[in-house]
Amino acid sequence: MPTSRSYGDACGIARALDVVGERWALLVVRELFLGPQRFSDVRRALSGASSNLVADRLRELEGRGVVRRRKLAPPAGSWVYELTDWGRELEPIVLALGGWGLQVPLPPAPTTLTATSVLLFLRGSAHPDPKAPDTIYRVQLDERIWTVRTAAGQVYVEPGEPTRADASLRADPEQLNALLDDPSTLDAALSDGSVTATGDLPALRRLLQAVTVPSPAPV
Repeated sequence: MPTSRSYGDACGIARALDVVGERWALLVVRELFLGPQRFSDVRRALSGASSNLVADRLRELEGRGVVRRRKLAPPAGSWVYELTDWGRELEPIVLALGGWGLQVPLPPAPTTLTATSVLLFLRGSAHPDPKAPDTIYRVQLDERIWTVRTAAGQVYVEPGEPTRADASLRADPEQLNALLDDPSTLDAALSDGSVTATGDLPALRRLLQAVTVPSPAPV
């Protein structure tokens, strides 16, 4: 059931946690940073949460004005959830929290990793050569397709099929994450079939090599 619990604390931190502090709430928000998602998309990404729990979090966030629900225009016609302008203000806060969290040891296996998580990391950690030509990549992670574009030293990510692509990559989120961690493994991944790539492979290598992976904090 949706909850309306409060810390009853006047501090701004506590008041923020009254809105997004319930378990799974910030992960629901994370899944919406790259664009609108259907309920089934959010539910599939958060495989450790039940359908009822995800529905509760979405209703709470919608009721608080963080998320809104709207119907896509035909021919799609499906309902999607997206962040409101106020909800979008959470992005730098949550990404900063994620950067801090990269220094925390991984939880015991098995773990999950969503496409949104990997693409947010790519967008924030890649620093392409500003003088390199603009490049468009078609990235398929599991069953979803994303457009990744580099321009003027920045990386842009949005859901959906690009109108054209200089290079294409098909993998699962864990495999892409492994390539970002060690781009030199691309040839081996292509050889064993765990990754499929076509088009401008040197451009794809440049994208992977543009990522700076933070060093872990001392334990």
